[in-house]
Amino acid sequence: MRNRGGIQGVASSPILVGAVTVLVIIVAVFLAYNANNGLPFVSTYNLHAKVPNADALVKGNEVRIGGVRVGIVKSVVPVQEADGQVAAELDLSLDKSAEPLPVDSTIMIRPKSALGLKYLQVIPGDSSKGFEAGATIPLKAARPEPVDIDEFFDMFDEPTRKAIQRNQAGFGNALAGRGVSINEAFGSLRSFVVHAQPALETIVAPSSNFGGFWRALENLSATVAPVAEQQASMFVALDRTFAAFARVSRPYIQETISKSPSTLDAANADLPVLRPFLHDSERFFAALKPGTKALAEKSPVIAEALHAGVPVLNASPVFNNQLEPTAQALVDFQESTGVFNGLNLLIDTNKLLKPSLRFIAPAQTTCNYVTLAFKNLSNANGEGNGQGNWLNFISFEVPDGPNSESGPASAPANGPEPDNHLHFNPFPNTEAPGQRAGCEAGNEKYQPGTTVIGPGAIWGKTTRGQVKSE
Repeated sequence: MRNRGGIQGVASSPILVGAVTVLVIIVAVFLAYNANNGLPFVSTYNLHAKVPNADALVKGNEVRIGGVRVGIVKSVVPVQEADGQVAAELDLSLDKSAEPLPVDSTIMIRPKSALGLKYLQVIPGDSSKGFEAGATIPLKAARPEPVDIDEFFDMFDEPTRKAIQRNQAGFGNALAGRGVSINEAFGSLRSFVVHAQPALETIVAPSSNFGGFWRALENLSATVAPVAEQQASMFVALDRTFAAFARVSRPYIQETISKSPSTLDAANADLPVLRPFLHDSERFFAALKPGTKALAEKSPVIAEALHAGVPVLNASPVFNNQLEPTAQALVDFQESTGVFNGLNLLIDTNKLLKPSLRFIAPAQTTCNYVTLAFKNLSNANGEGNGQGNWLNFISFEVPDGPNSESGPASAPANGPEPDNHLHFNPFPNTEAPGQRAGCEAGNEKYQPGTTVIGPGAIWGKTTRGQVKSE
């Protein structure tokens, strides 16, 4: 009876009832206000995520998987990557039912309505490994954001609207006054559809892979998307090109089209006759290609030769006038007694000198020795070193040791002192018949402590005054 009386006492107190009511209302308002941020005392699965651009995604926006709300965005803050790129980091609070999220999952910011509200869509992967609580979904997992309706309407800027107006005006002018032709076109459309049906059946047949054509077209569009600006520039250039064509369409292009059938008939009659000529021309130009390439490389030299040849050609008439008496004198010389005997003796002389010349010629043609010999003789009084010119000599003490150059020797000097070694090569290699390719004389390296007699290592293939060949 006392307890029942106590309960009646509490219920009968208007102040206490009002206080409890106010407390319940405050708790309900608090829970309703924080409903978007999660209810208190409820365990959550917290993750971080990086996206290239948050783009109107704000705190409190939903996180959805398969269209079902599984959490909220707690915060959005800008961050800077190590490479200087600026991104946005999202703090996500997910339900425990989404844990663990596979590590190959992807995320995408999508519009929730046409008014600009966004949400974060998570597409779970199929990896057996998941993100631990507090982990960060990397930037590479973010996928491009779909085009919003405001971005779609942004493409209709003022230049685009004016271009649409011009297109509509052009289409209207093109169709004006052509009602009869349009009616005839629709009348002919029926026969076109009848005749087009077999072609359409062939197109949609599985063997034609018509679906593959559209997939290839999709891949082509994705390939050319990065060069969209260049394509736009191309269409601008095409507009100028077709405008130039329009200015000469009548009568020039019109006459060209009207005369094209007779021209094609003439070409069909003449081209078979020209085919052998074209075939031979192809072979001729293919054979001419190496010479043309070499001619292009030597064109500066040829140009200089042509410039130098103009005065020569101007003086050639005088030279040509002297050719006839000169030729007659040569004929008279040929018919003189003893000329053939002299030529035969010259031929015999050349045959006798040929082996010697073959052995001596490389000394000049390969190593430039004869030219260097005459050059050194002409510069003997002017060239030398710090001790004097080439016609002077220096006294020096010969090395000591057996068979040294200081006295008679029974054998080549061969030590034991490092300087008491003979270095002598009477027939250096010059690439003569039977010799190695090289210019040994004048290129030998002094080898202290070693006796070197005869040909040694080839130290070089050029001498002073020569350009090293590649």
